[in-house]
Amino acid sequence: MAVIDTALPVALDRTSETPLAVQLADALRASASTGHLRGGDRLPSTRALADRLGVSRTVTSAAYEQLHAEGWILGRHGSGTYVTTSPPSGRPERRAVVAGEEPPSNLLVLAPGLPWAEGLDKAAWRRAWRAASDTAPSWYAQRSGLPEYRAAIAEHLLRHRGLDAGTESVLATGGTTAAVIELAAAVLRPGDLVAIEEPGYQRAVHAFRRAGMRVVGAAVDAEGLRPDTVPDGVRAVYCSPAHQYPMGGRMSAARRVELVERARAEDFLVVEDDYDGELRYDVAPLPLLAALAPDVVAHLGTTSKILTPTLGAGWMVAPSSVTSAVLEYREVTGTRPSHAGQRVIVELARHGDLGRHLRRLRRELSERRSMLVGAFGKAGIPVLGDDAGAHLVVPLASAEDERERLASAKRRGLLLDGLGRHFARTPSTFGVAVGYAGCSREALRDSLGVLVDLLRVKPR
Repeated sequence: MAVIDTALPVALDRTSETPLAVQLADALRASASTGHLRGGDRLPSTRALADRLGVSRTVTSAAYEQLHAEGWILGRHGSGTYVTTSPPSGRPERRAVVAGEEPPSNLLVLAPGLPWAEGLDKAAWRRAWRAASDTAPSWYAQRSGLPEYRAAIAEHLLRHRGLDAGTESVLATGGTTAAVIELAAAVLRPGDLVAIEEPGYQRAVHAFRRAGMRVVGAAVDAEGLRPDTVPDGVRAVYCSPAHQYPMGGRMSAARRVELVERARAEDFLVVEDDYDGELRYDVAPLPLLAALAPDVVAHLGTTSKILTPTLGAGWMVAPSSVTSAVLEYREVTGTRPSHAGQRVIVELARHGDLGRHLRRLRRELSERRSMLVGAFGKAGIPVLGDDAGAHLVVPLASAEDERERLASAKRRGLLLDGLGRHFARTPSTFGVAVGYAGCSREALRDSLGVLVDLLRVKPR
């Protein structure tokens, strides 16, 4: 039962495991912090306070000694004990965490960039986490990533992306955006000119700009990035050649050759974002730029789109000068990607669950895409993008049309994405990007009627 002092807001709980002296010191400290006690206020003697609270003098003496050591109170000989510190002039502000990216629960999210997380085999997921937790905690910060993770990714790249990199060439990352941040900080310099697809991945744009780079757009069309629109003097070109984000095209072989030849001649780095390169349904996954020109290409990959962002695991395969600079940056900043997600990937790969999931994922998303394309085709709705990935694009005529359809979709319970926000400068292409991985197949099927009605070509 608590004993409450009538002069001071002190409550001592004798059933608590916290010592009474600590409770008393905490209560008096809180009173001085919030203004109930102010600088110059005289405290009861240790004997008087002990009598009031019904505790031994040892308790009050210990509490006073602690507060004296912290500078909250001061004993004056022959006069008593006084509070020395007044509270801050303003009450401390409680800082709430700003709301993140979680969408409203009343909307069906059909936006690009989401994985088919519900399709993960729950038994395999639990088994991987249990096995990962059986591994002894690391005592050493392996800044390049766990060797077994790097080996698993090297095998993944060879089997699913045709890149024979070898374990020693793989660098673990926290994902593609995290890798871009590291490249900007470790390899490039403030003021460097970086070309990025327009429209393109805006998190990369912001990452480069925050690091002091000057960002310029390079045009894209149905064949991906147009190398002829990359200006002279760039230090890096960021692109997504296998499945351009967000338009969905693939860079042609001729353009790939043109880009890497320019990179070699002009000494710039090509940053290849292969965010969902494993997800192709018409042909085998396209060869990587890193396989064509490993001397000038930094290849970035992630598990966020093929598995889940929960793991925070990705990879980089780049020229040794680039990976060395990134490792040096990690050393001086004390940063590294988390080992936990890497260990889960290792276990998923070890038992064959990663490969099985990829096969199921390709089959599932291919059928979902066919369902959407078929329904849109019957309604005369045009679709852009290759038979790949987890989203498609419906072109529109104007920014106003795009805004109206997105707003109408929200009113009808759907969250879609517009092309306008994917431009670093003034948008020049408009449309709606429809993602089909982040919900159940049933929910997607049930939304078809609304989608067709929303995106149907308006009569003039």
